[in-house]
Amino acid sequence: MRRRLVPILAALTALSGLVTLASSLSPGLAERVATLSHWLDAPVREGARLATAVSGLVLLLVARGLFRRKRTAWALAGIGLAGSVVGHLAKGLDGEEAGLALLALILLLLSRREFHARSDAPSMRQAGQLVVASFAFVLLYGTVGFGLLDHHYRPGEFSWQEALGHTLWSFVMEPPPAVTPFGQVFSRTIAGLGAITLCASVFLLLQPILYRGSASDQERERARAIVEAHGRSSLAFFSLLSDKAYFFTSGGSVVAYLVKGRVALALGDPIGPAQDLGRAIAEFSEFCKPRDWDPAFVQVLPEGLPEYEQAGFASLGLGDEAVVMLADFSLKGKKRQNLRTALNKLSKLGFRLELHEPPQSPDIISQLKFVSDTWLTSVNGQEKGFTLGWFAEDYVGNARIMACHDPDGRVVAFANLVPEYQRNELTIDLMRHLPEAPPGTMDAIFVELFERARQEGFDSFSLGLSPLAGVGSDPDDPLAEKALRYIYENINQFYNFQGLHRFKEKFDPVWSPRYLIYRKASLPAVATALVRASSGEGFLWEQSREVLRLTLGRRGQSG
Repeated sequence: MRRRLVPILAALTALSGLVTLASSLSPGLAERVATLSHWLDAPVREGARLATAVSGLVLLLVARGLFRRKRTAWALAGIGLAGSVVGHLAKGLDGEEAGLALLALILLLLSRREFHARSDAPSMRQAGQLVVASFAFVLLYGTVGFGLLDHHYRPGEFSWQEALGHTLWSFVMEPPPAVTPFGQVFSRTIAGLGAITLCASVFLLLQPILYRGSASDQERERARAIVEAHGRSSLAFFSLLSDKAYFFTSGGSVVAYLVKGRVALALGDPIGPAQDLGRAIAEFSEFCKPRDWDPAFVQVLPEGLPEYEQAGFASLGLGDEAVVMLADFSLKGKKRQNLRTALNKLSKLGFRLELHEPPQSPDIISQLKFVSDTWLTSVNGQEKGFTLGWFAEDYVGNARIMACHDPDGRVVAFANLVPEYQRNELTIDLMRHLPEAPPGTMDAIFVELFERARQEGFDSFSLGLSPLAGVGSDPDDPLAEKALRYIYENINQFYNFQGLHRFKEKFDPVWSPRYLIYRKASLPAVATALVRASSGEGFLWEQSREVLRLTLGRRGQSG
């Protein structure tokens, strides 16, 4: 019952806000108003009506914050409900509305300990600064306006002191009566500016804690030691890149995460002793609660799904990781004819493959950068992140590079190798080529990498995730996975998921599913955060523009 109390209270607060706003816009019952007029004058009653409207707006604004257990929302809701109770009684003896607000206020006070999520301190300071600056601006705006526009009001001819008084009075009571339409509009702008300030301030007050820092050198060294000792997936290496923050558990695990909005995206499973998985999930979830973050885990292994389910999480298929078993891979047979042809063609054209060990020379780094920049331009892309690395000279310069050189020795394509630590497996990160590279160049690079990895004693080679492959194909799969299946099959012009899958499939890999772990209510926010983390802040806007352009283009053609 205690778990349901907060959602019920949030809904009751929103309902009270709606009722309060509706009541502030409705005339009072004549009998009650007549009774009230013996104690309160009309200006006071109208001021109470305005205060009631403000209280209703506050309650609507903070209801979602209550649902997220925000401490600041609890305090603002208390002020709003108390103001609503007083306002309803003072404007028209509206006991029914006051009773609803009082019930919500009592429940709010009794459930104080349920609200533990903190707000972002810098944003709260910005809210305070906004209130002060906006109040000063509206005060100046109203005083000058009433002073210069006094002929639009009755009785008119305001002194500057009277203009200041009317402005202050407008915050809590009715403005002076206007005798022209322009005067009415000006009076409303003061109320409008106040409402905008209120909304913006509440928005800032309820912001989640924003992660503004970066991991310290000591944290990175501690994380590296854990990853090298316990890393068991193709994502382990990427947990050490500079875009990650770290949470260390009491059982010796580390969670590499990135915060986008209200979502803390963890890269893969917590890395550490296998027996610590359940505790690591629970501790990271508790770490996120007071910060108002929704925890999510991206590309987790199937073995840990029961632990996440036990912790109250839901899972969603993201696709399959392609892993080539090196002992089974061979170029023999009819199925490998195309691969053999690509290798032979490259050799006849005078191209050669070379594995460059670190550190890379300035000349090689310069050539790799040219290939990378040209490739990004050719695909209208930008550097990714989170589950992938990005081209940086210090990163590429310290990596093993498999490069394809043309007859003049110029690099035309490359891929960089990354380790997987406790899993006897290699994988790649960046995979880029010039447009003029012969067809099959990347195939040849991978075949050469497989052979080198086998010679070095590795058991397998990961080709990375094939997004959405295999997701939603089973009739019993969840509706969300079936929706992803539709995207996979019908929106290929934007993401080329199927082309990527076909490229990997030619090597006959073993397919292993990977999952997104999330709280059920947070899936839209998690999906948005994942796109922002993986594809850059401007990606959603750019894709929306592209969808709109194609849609309008099709309509124009059909018309």
